[in-house]
Amino acid sequence: MPAFPYSTSSAPPPSTPLVAIPPSLALPMVEAEFPRRLHPYWPRLQETTRSWLLEKRLMPADKVAEHADGLCYTDLMAGYYLGAPDDVIQAIADFSAWFFVWDDRHDRDIVHGRPAAWRQLKGRLHAALDAPELYPHHRDPLVAGFADSVLRLYSFLGGRWNARFARHFHAVIEAYDREFRNRTNGTVPKVEEYLELRRLTFAHRIWTDLLEPSAGCELPGAVRKHPAFRRAALLSQEFAAWYNDLCSLPKEIAGDEVHNLGISLIRHEGLTLEEAVAEIRRRVEGAVLEFLSAEQETRRFAGTLDDGSVPGKRISTAVSDCLGNMRNWFSSVYWFHHESGRYMVDNWDDRATPPYVNNEAAGEK
Repeated sequence: MPAFPYSTSSAPPPSTPLVAIPPSLALPMVEAEFPRRLHPYWPRLQETTRSWLLEKRLMPADKVAEHADGLCYTDLMAGYYLGAPDDVIQAIADFSAWFFVWDDRHDRDIVHGRPAAWRQLKGRLHAALDAPELYPHHRDPLVAGFADSVLRLYSFLGGRWNARFARHFHAVIEAYDREFRNRTNGTVPKVEEYLELRRLTFAHRIWTDLLEPSAGCELPGAVRKHPAFRRAALLSQEFAAWYNDLCSLPKEIAGDEVHNLGISLIRHEGLTLEEAVAEIRRRVEGAVLEFLSAEQETRRFAGTLDDGSVPGKRISTAVSDCLGNMRNWFSSVYWFHHESGRYMVDNWDDRATPPYVNNEAAGEK
């Protein structure tokens, strides 16, 4: 595997294993066209997020010690939101780590048949999103950690951005509830239904929203809704979601999942496993090519925003910064899936039980 260009800071890059990427998962275009970089704060980021997971009791100490660094959650964010102030990238990294832990709790509540625990958690997360100041010391670590993350994210840009973030994350919580019901009932959504649901459970809008505090600027609605900007943002997220499906298909088949583009294609389109893999890959590669086109269009749009005024220059620069980080998402997502222990199913003792999860729900064994 070739050497990768990291940030030019003095911070050392993370340990990059010389992994052999299976041909079905290798994307030479991403490796060639999307150089990998990391936020210079990365080493401190990893250390601080590890401490935060312990402080908030989001993972048991033994699992943090054994698995936290190898899961590469901070690497994923450090490769995405370049240019973010240190406190912003730290808040995002902690929130991302929380999101993965939440995803694992959701999975374990399904596997262990805990619908009451899930409904209770869902209600508390909705409440904490609207009034995070009331929940930082909640007895459920997942609720307390979420409130802590949201309070920090809400401190950067102000009320309008906060309300938008809350609206978008309320939709994510409800989408997770739909997933809970689908999995409990063994319902595999049809392809188009799945794609719509996936945009929510993958939190497309959330990760796009977080581009703005990273750039230090709330974008006007007309800018965010411009077709070029929206298309570039969507394609970067679609790539990530579909590539995740491609890489996690063995893990999710082993865990009796029903939410994966490959599983929907097999169930509803009559594809074989090999054909489904090929179709996901076709979509992934298409997203890369389409992004390269949308990127050029968005760059031209950013140029038109600089009208010689101070506000115009600021918005133009912020759009360019957001676009640059959309580009970073491709390489960060790509290498995360080959470095993170989250996808190394063949190394687990039980392919259906990730070794880094806590099988208990809060207050319930």
